[in-house]
Formats: sequence, C-alpha cells, structure tokens
Amino acid sequence: MDDPDLLRSRGLRVTAPRLAVLQALTDSPHAGADDVLRGVRTRMPSVSVQAIYDVLAALTQVGILRRIEPAGHPARYERRVGDNHHHVVCRGCGAVQDVDCTVGHAPCLTPSSTSGFAVETAEVTFWGLCPDCQAQDVEQGVEQEPATAAG
Repeated sequence: MDDPDLLRSRGLRVTAPRLAVLQALTDSPHAGADDVLRGVRTRMPSVSVQAIYDVLAALTQVGILRRIEPAGHPARYERRVGDNHHHVVCRGCGAVQDVDCTVGHAPCLTPSSTSGFAVETAEVTFWGLCPDCQAQDVEQGVEQEPATAAG
C-alpha cells in the first residue's frame, strides 16, 4: 500500500507534511523528531517544528508509526509496526537497530505474572556497542568486557 492510501486507510487526510515525514522515516529508520525535521526540511524548507511534532503524534496514534524511547535517549520513530520486534542500542553512539522477536509470536515473552492485564506486546531493549564503537575502543586501547546474559 502506498503512503497516500495508508493515510486514508487510517482516516487521515493526505498532506504534504505527513507524506514528507513518512519519507524521512523511510530514509532514516529510528529517527528522532529533530532528525525527522531535518529530513522533511530538505523537501519542505518552511515546515515548522510544531507541524512535525503534530504529524508524528497523529501517525503514532493511528498506528502508522511506532515510538520507541530507549532509556536516556530522546524518543525515536519507526515505520515498522504490526509485529513485536525489539531493539539493540549502542551505548557509545546511540545507534539503534531492529531485533526480531526472539521466541514465537507477540508478545514473545511470557511474564511470571500479569496481575490481570491482557498482555499484548513486550518491549525489550538490548544494550551494547555497535561495530564502529567497538573498533574505536580497540583503536584507543579500551578493553571490553565480555557480554553476559545478565546485562
């Protein structure tokens, strides 16, 4: 489904800012609002910061975008929705990559107790160093600790 049809299918009007935000997130998955703004301004130089935040909120609310908030980092947005994938975040540079669900279907983790909640998704964030930051550490002589399951 192309972007105009996707917007219409969720009850949204097709507007240039909405299309530009979707394109910016296609070009740069896991982008923060500032990055989306920069991407949109390459197509629409006069778009306002508030317009970008409004579009991000509207697209997230109707499920076209997913908002992720790695601890200690600004919120980021992605177009990959409809599955229960997770993320790996670099402690060095903040790079984010998708990690497919590790076991079965959503929520792909089973809590020991749900306290009566109907669990729909599970959010897992794996933390570590990306290949570039690992290489920088090696160049600088920083010794890395081996990865452990306990994190």
